[in-house]
Amino acid sequence: MIKKRRKNKEKDNRVNTKHISVMGFIWTYFILSVLTAGQAMIYNSYVRPESIPWNYIFGIMGYWAIVALIFCLVTSRQRYIAYDKPMNILSQAAKQVAEGDYSVWIPPLRKDGKKDYVEVMFEDFNKMVEELGSTEILKNDFIANVSHEIKTPLSVIQSYAMALQKEDLSSEVRKEYTDTIINASEKLTALVTNILKLNKLENQEIGISAKSYDLCRQLCECALSFEDLWEEKNITFHADIEDRAIICADESMLEIVWNNLISNAIKFTEPGGTVKLTQTSDSDTITVTVEDSGCGMDEETVNHIFDKFYQGDTSHSQEGNGLGLALSLKVIELIDGKISVKSSLGQGTIFTVELNVNIS
Repeated sequence: MIKKRRKNKEKDNRVNTKHISVMGFIWTYFILSVLTAGQAMIYNSYVRPESIPWNYIFGIMGYWAIVALIFCLVTSRQRYIAYDKPMNILSQAAKQVAEGDYSVWIPPLRKDGKKDYVEVMFEDFNKMVEELGSTEILKNDFIANVSHEIKTPLSVIQSYAMALQKEDLSSEVRKEYTDTIINASEKLTALVTNILKLNKLENQEIGISAKSYDLCRQLCECALSFEDLWEEKNITFHADIEDRAIICADESMLEIVWNNLISNAIKFTEPGGTVKLTQTSDSDTITVTVEDSGCGMDEETVNHIFDKFYQGDTSHSQEGNGLGLALSLKVIELIDGKISVKSSLGQGTIFTVELNVNIS
């Protein structure tokens, strides 16, 4: 909340106008005098001008001077309540936000629950500050996570590179150290590549180049690229895919999605388990599901599974960087599709992707 009313009463040095100005009073008096002249003309049509005493004329002029002053005071008060006071509150709140304080919240002015444009503006301001605060937190978390993820492979590379300087290493140990450095550098390269892709997608710097192609063919090719992995873990891979399903979309973007979903399913499935890839379609929608018999996820993990760098199962943290599903979600959102997940601990996981047949 704004630092209460003390701050609201502080005058901003940039504000240099007054509630009542001399020129405002003069113009009000002039307008009222002109209106009085009209009244006098009507009065003169019934009464001879020479019969009007001068003290009456001066009395009328003084009377309208008092009326003009009262009018200026009343309008100034109304202006202060309806405009200056809420604008002062908003100005102080905006100043706090500009200084980096995202805990600001402006309370409503009205007590009856009704809303005018000022109340709606306060409500939108509070919502904007809340979103800015969330963005700031996400940015700080992102920087911290990126720093941590980059530091880990760099530390591995540095340690093993220093170990390679020893002259008494056998060829087998030297090869093991070299392979470790290569694996760490590949992981670092993949991390940086995914960060750049995600950043470009979020800033919409990657254009969606849509064209018609066979989605079934793409799914088969993506699945077969992981054949060595599922055979190595003795995983039974089932594919229930139609012979042909034409879709108008960006083929390279959707390939990111299928590769991430299939690789995750294989990664989190224990040896001897099952992974199933299913694709169905109707006149408007193509649905793809990737189901595994792996360890599954609890409710908290399901709620955060699409967050950047989030890894619910830390036992597999060395096998990824937590960006794959965030990247997949962004791709699906950009092409107006839907992606959902169902999972429970020990019961496996099902990812479902729904795509429009004609994605523009």
